[in-house]
Amino acid sequence: MADNFDYDVLVIGSGPGGYVAAIRAAQLGLKTACAEGRETLGGTCLNVGCIPSKAMLHASELFAEASSGALAKFGIDIAGASLNLDQMHAEKAKAVKELTGGIEYLFKKNKVEWLKGYASFESANSVKVGDRSVTAKNIVIATGSSVTALPGVSVDNDAHVIVDSTGALTLPKVPEHLVVIGGGVIGLELGSVWLRLGAKVTVVEYLDQILPGMDEEIRTESAKLFKKQGFTIRTGTKVTGATTANGKATLTVEPAKGGASETIEADVVLVAIGRRPNVDGLALDKAGLLLNARGQIDTDHDFRTAAPGIWAIGDVIAGPMLAHKAEDEGVACAENIASHTGIVNHAVIPSVVYTMPEIAGVGLTEEAARALGEIKVGKFPFMANSRAKTNRDTDGFVKVIADAKSDRVLGVWIISSLAGTLIAEACIAMEFGATSEDIAYTSHAHPTHAE
Repeated sequence: MADNFDYDVLVIGSGPGGYVAAIRAAQLGLKTACAEGRETLGGTCLNVGCIPSKAMLHASELFAEASSGALAKFGIDIAGASLNLDQMHAEKAKAVKELTGGIEYLFKKNKVEWLKGYASFESANSVKVGDRSVTAKNIVIATGSSVTALPGVSVDNDAHVIVDSTGALTLPKVPEHLVVIGGGVIGLELGSVWLRLGAKVTVVEYLDQILPGMDEEIRTESAKLFKKQGFTIRTGTKVTGATTANGKATLTVEPAKGGASETIEADVVLVAIGRRPNVDGLALDKAGLLLNARGQIDTDHDFRTAAPGIWAIGDVIAGPMLAHKAEDEGVACAENIASHTGIVNHAVIPSVVYTMPEIAGVGLTEEAARALGEIKVGKFPFMANSRAKTNRDTDGFVKVIADAKSDRVLGVWIISSLAGTLIAEACIAMEFGATSEDIAYTSHAHPTHAE
């Protein structure tokens, strides 16, 4: 143990970044603890985010396929398929329990001590967790993020009328009309769940297009596909307030650029306008830390903060708020603490929207790449792909952006039922500095979506 501290490493938060950092630090021989105030490990992702939402997305896809008659063309006639929402929620809860329990097992296996309680700094090396004060030579802040509030729209998940993403995963019945405020990843994924289960879904987005930050062509094509599925998408629209009465909500909206207001009635409203770093209650000032203008903690390339011995990873620092980004940073941070070399290539962090079809991208958008210099763009539609054709799964395309002179791949964007899996190939290629020709000359199995 280093210099009479209780621990070599104390990680605050047990989400994807925190639990991975803690386990890796312990594997590297450092005495490690992880402070977590939830009753279960895994943070937002495993408890009320990535994992339960994917469970509901998968289950709702199966229900829609069985109940819509979509399988009839394959000679599979299903009659009388009905929804058992309680069972769907139960299977989701089972998956969450298995995975959060798995982390607890890994903590025990790797001798990571779980300090149960929420942490706050007493000094740069001292943290109070519940009623206990502990010291550590290195402290890693991995507290994640929480839902951004929308002024004039008050969330109450227990009432099941105006909810955030957590509440949208536990609705006791399918709403007749769900209004989603925000046309980003979370809103579209959870909107997809309830649309498939029978709800009318309206998406209200302040910007002129859905999926901000993604490639323009991808955004345009995605909007077409979502409208074809039955989504009502209202872009360029601002929500100014909400009231509830008799188990229903009334939203007041107006054009984002100004104009007359109107109202929209809904059984359930989902507020999904983004997330903000979880830094409240940490008493960062006692550790000598200040937040930047975006409410984040600044770090250097190695994830060190301005305070010696304090590190930060995941949603509380700059970059996309993605579980896999936090995981990679957790490993790298632990390795840096142990005097190894931990590196994250932030230029190759994929993002995936788990709708149907899925939407995935890595690297630069066409717009961003074009602003930097001369490029070439290749595009291939799944309508011309043999496997997609035989599966009757032809929505979407693959788009590859490469430097015009070096041919090095700068970005890849995909719309496909398998986009989240296919994007991994692009990530590998870009990590190794591949050219588009390198990928083209690599033999791919036929018939597959990947070819």
